[in-house]
Amino acid sequence: MAESGADGEPKREFVVPEKLIKSPMDMELWQMSECYYDLIGFISSMSVALQGTRNSQEVAIPPVVEKLMQALDRLEQLAIETPPIDQPARFGNVAFKSWFQKMQSESMQLVSDALPDTLKDAAKELCVYFVDCFGNPTRIDYGTGHELAFVMFLMCLFKTGAVERKDEVAVGLKVRGCSFLKCRVKNAIPYIYTFCSQLFQKYIILARKLQVTYRMEPAGSHGVWSLDDFQFVPFIWGSAQLAVNSPIEPAQFVEEKWITKYKKELMFVGCIDYIQQVKTGHFAEHSNQLWSISAVPQWSKICTGLIKMYQKEVLSKFPVIQHVYFGSILTLKTVKPGTMLPSPRLGMLPRQQQQRPAPPAVPPPPAFPGGDGM
Repeated sequence: MAESGADGEPKREFVVPEKLIKSPMDMELWQMSECYYDLIGFISSMSVALQGTRNSQEVAIPPVVEKLMQALDRLEQLAIETPPIDQPARFGNVAFKSWFQKMQSESMQLVSDALPDTLKDAAKELCVYFVDCFGNPTRIDYGTGHELAFVMFLMCLFKTGAVERKDEVAVGLKVRGCSFLKCRVKNAIPYIYTFCSQLFQKYIILARKLQVTYRMEPAGSHGVWSLDDFQFVPFIWGSAQLAVNSPIEPAQFVEEKWITKYKKELMFVGCIDYIQQVKTGHFAEHSNQLWSISAVPQWSKICTGLIKMYQKEVLSKFPVIQHVYFGSILTLKTVKPGTMLPSPRLGMLPRQQQQRPAPPAVPPPPAFPGGDGM
């Protein structure tokens, strides 16, 4: 007989995730799986939640998220303790392998410490996604597949209830019949924003530091025709921020004065600032796809277009999906026939967000500690 939990239901058994997409023939199974639908739903729901927000907004950080942010701080400290070494090769500093080994040896404890006592057993499953999100130690590269691993890590935290709080309103977010989040929060939208913007942004900053410190190669980049050599999701959620109460038009995000003003406030502009730091030449030459996006008149259309592009250019590519892990939380179980793929409705604030004051169109610059924030 299965062991029961505190609520009388069978206690969930967590497993170590495995790679199950073995050949291009398996891609159809992936695209009809609950994991795929939940992933699109998760990205869409976050896009809706992030509308009109700013990176510097003061929001309460839940204990689990706070501990995970501390875990990322610890990994950044490991990078400081593991400087790049002198070597003939320009790219792929082998010191990254040492950093990766240190990160891997501490990750299980870091993830376990962040989880509630009732979910300590889930650490072995979540840790696989956590370790996979920082790059490949053999090739010393980083790409959208590693970023996807962190997004799936966030999904696991929601789906296991790791972000739940006691004695608060139960909220189940669904998009067209696809349930992808179940958490207990007093106000769902600000809480999701907190989780996404604070923790995800901190992860992106760490990933950029690793890329620069160890001169990591972009994994599977299409060069000038790619959206970005390393990231994709920050552009989706960053454009979602601008879908409501945007201080800039799409045509303005490449202008230096707006980049300087909003690189700390807006995720999308922060991405543009990072590209300008690591690439030289005219923006239209080294980032043609982003340059063409600046001609789209509405941020909401940019966001929905980027989600479709993400499905086509990342989630439909076997070289990326062959490295995805599946376990008891994110599964390849086929969705019910007739299930509609989630899609966000952008350009208007959900009712929960309308109840709180909208941020100013031109927010005051936040106070940041010393350093360039790379």
